[in-house]
Amino acid sequence: MSETLPRHDLVHADGRRLYVYGELRGDLAGDEAEAVASPDLELRRDVLTGSWVACSPERNTRPHELGAGAPSELSEMSPFAPGGREVPFSYDAAVFENRFPSLVEHPPSVPDSDLVAPSMGRCEVVLYTDVETGSIGSLAPSVVARVIAIWQDRSRELWADPALRHVLVFENRGAEVGATISHPHGQIYAFDHVPPLIQARVDALAAHRERCGSCLACSVVSLDDREVDRHVVANDSFTIAVPFAARWPYEVHVRARRHGVRRLADLEAPEALDLAKALREVVQRYDLLYGVELPYMMAIIEAPAGADDHHLTVEFLPPHRSATKLKVRASVETVTGLFINDQLPDACAAQLRSTQPASVDWRGISVPAVVCQDRAQEPVSLR
Repeated sequence: MSETLPRHDLVHADGRRLYVYGELRGDLAGDEAEAVASPDLELRRDVLTGSWVACSPERNTRPHELGAGAPSELSEMSPFAPGGREVPFSYDAAVFENRFPSLVEHPPSVPDSDLVAPSMGRCEVVLYTDVETGSIGSLAPSVVARVIAIWQDRSRELWADPALRHVLVFENRGAEVGATISHPHGQIYAFDHVPPLIQARVDALAAHRERCGSCLACSVVSLDDREVDRHVVANDSFTIAVPFAARWPYEVHVRARRHGVRRLADLEAPEALDLAKALREVVQRYDLLYGVELPYMMAIIEAPAGADDHHLTVEFLPPHRSATKLKVRASVETVTGLFINDQLPDACAAQLRSTQPASVDWRGISVPAVVCQDRAQEPVSLR
């Protein structure tokens, strides 16, 4: 029988949900309501590209723990610490609705215009552990396996909401990529539309299926398997390689081998554990590359409705191009979308392969099944 992970649903006084995973060691008694979403929260349409831009001025008031010279009014101790403002008691792991969101379930009204739309969606913060230091690469295997279970749980629930059309689980590690708090954590954005770069992937899969009658993602898996110079580490359930046309020098893609694994919820138990192993080892190799915790952006790309040929993929995008130099997405890349890679992907893969992560015992570890406990009252509508 597989291990289970209890989930406890709580509601902050301001209506934001809090999900506590594992043992529940406290409550939200005495929690005080805060202001609702800013009336300035909105989406604006770029008529030249057809894409939307989210305007969220309140993000400038987020607490900053990282980065030299942060304004004093933005600096404070980590709000993610146990006993802090988000989880006022110790916990194993938790997810809460972002206090400074770009997208909200009940957005403020906007002018009647084709150029402005409500910022409808969800923004959640995933706290991997209540320990304030560490990362996916240093957390215990059982903790990383628990993170996979939490991602599966939240992803499954958000995808089930008919108002939402895309769910993105991601992590920004390091001030260089915009992280403001060092506590091990990630985020989830759920959109009421399919973002344009995701739609471009869906269109490419559909065009290949129509033209060739086969799955493009399966072809990418086969290509990664054949071109061993781009391999990073072996894994039964995933290809782990620097992509053929890497945009960032040390970019790594962790792609599901099995056709039909389109989302996190599609993973079978051995595959879910293999994903935990893969992510932990990739981050370890990044940290060994230059002897520092290498900053990175990590995004889990799941399939929108109808994208049956998509294979679940985790993309790591580190901004470093050497030990001391960052790759800056400058004029040509920003304006045209043509990335210029300062290194050959095969050479970067060789550097990552040459690192030697410490061995760890995964025996007895499994990704638990989340079990919801008695639910709290439904959050009040803030409209």
